[in-house]
Amino acid sequence: MVHVIVSVSRFTMIMLMAGYTYYCFAALRQNISEKRQERIYKKQTRLMYGILLNADLVLYLLTRDVRILGLTLCEILLFALTLMIYQKIYDHASKSLVNNMCMLLTVSFIILSRLDLEKAIKQFAYAAAAVVITCFIPILVAKLKVWNKLTYVYGLIGIAALAFVCVAASTTYGAKLSIDIGPVTLQPSEFIKITFIFFTACMLRISTAFPHIVKTTAIAAAHVLILVASRDLGGALIYLVTYLVMLYVATRQPWYMILGILSGALASVAAYALFAHVQDRVIAWRDPLRVIDDQGYQISQSLFAIGSGGWFGAGLGQGMPDKIPVVTTDFVFSAISEELGAVFALCLIFVCISCFLMFFNIAMQIRDRFYKLIALGIGTMYGTQAFLALGGVTKFIPSTGVTLPLVSYGGSSLLSTMILFAIIQGLYVLQVDEGVKNEETEGAGRKQKKRR
Repeated sequence: MVHVIVSVSRFTMIMLMAGYTYYCFAALRQNISEKRQERIYKKQTRLMYGILLNADLVLYLLTRDVRILGLTLCEILLFALTLMIYQKIYDHASKSLVNNMCMLLTVSFIILSRLDLEKAIKQFAYAAAAVVITCFIPILVAKLKVWNKLTYVYGLIGIAALAFVCVAASTTYGAKLSIDIGPVTLQPSEFIKITFIFFTACMLRISTAFPHIVKTTAIAAAHVLILVASRDLGGALIYLVTYLVMLYVATRQPWYMILGILSGALASVAAYALFAHVQDRVIAWRDPLRVIDDQGYQISQSLFAIGSGGWFGAGLGQGMPDKIPVVTTDFVFSAISEELGAVFALCLIFVCISCFLMFFNIAMQIRDRFYKLIALGIGTMYGTQAFLALGGVTKFIPSTGVTLPLVSYGGSSLLSTMILFAIIQGLYVLQVDEGVKNEETEGAGRKQKKRR
């Protein structure tokens, strides 16, 4: 009986996920009525809860672990609280964006509960803390006017924190990434992403003259070079791409982009020559099966998992994702593909793409140059990280050790990403509020003209 339920649940979750993904893009259509949008948001919420209950029921039947039922109840309450905050407290928040954030967390909770229940419980705790911390961010972004006045504070904090990690952190998988503060392990580069975006936006708001661009680039390059010295090359690439996109949009000078790409290419060649773990990853990328017993073991197991899952997956608990090293962090997408299927995995990619499109849509609607650049930087950073994470596990590019935002296990990554989502929500609220005020002002002006 349990085997039948597991088999049926594969197709049920795929249908629910496909429906959710369809509504992601249906909500992005222009000229859609508010009532239609509200119906879409409610349908998305029901589909999300359906996926969570479906998966956790299967996991409980397979393991008979009562903790799964308790965790499911807690997750439902957390999502209800999150949706209430952004639907009731922030009237003008992007409901589609908060639904996507919760959907990605749902997938994270499901796959981590399958792989390692202890980590799933910790991930839930991180998410609950992140919701509490970030629920105040939209109002702070929308109301406080000091964010564009802390230019060099952002730069100094970023360089100092990254330099401290470079000196004090222990080496993990060839890179210096995190520091231990008592029982808590932090990865500062995840949070410095935020100050880096704010610093770049501040500098480019002040001026786009060549001498000022040189100064801005020098400080931005210091961030990237420290990450390279820490051997966090995936993080360095994310910072570099984000800066180049923000610089190009602010200046409209393609030569800056071309020079930046050439510099990045030269840096990649230098990194390959200098760092042994980079050489190992390139060797594994070129022909993983030839070195399957050494450098290619991880990516080979990832490809085996994706291939064995097929279009509809093996079913929760029916695959062997545990054979993939660090599967809960860098290679979580492979586990999703194996047990939930390629169709489900593709839908997950499209949900990430819809988040990326919403970030850029919000950026295009914002008039203020500073806030526009921040939204653009957040969208670029999110899109680049998702691309690197997905590209690495599918052998599209060499593995960079980057986590899939909101899906992979990790407190620092989860909290920093939810802060980025909250900042975007604050910018969206600010943009909508300004639009409402402008409409009210224009309406009052028309009434005065009629009276005259």
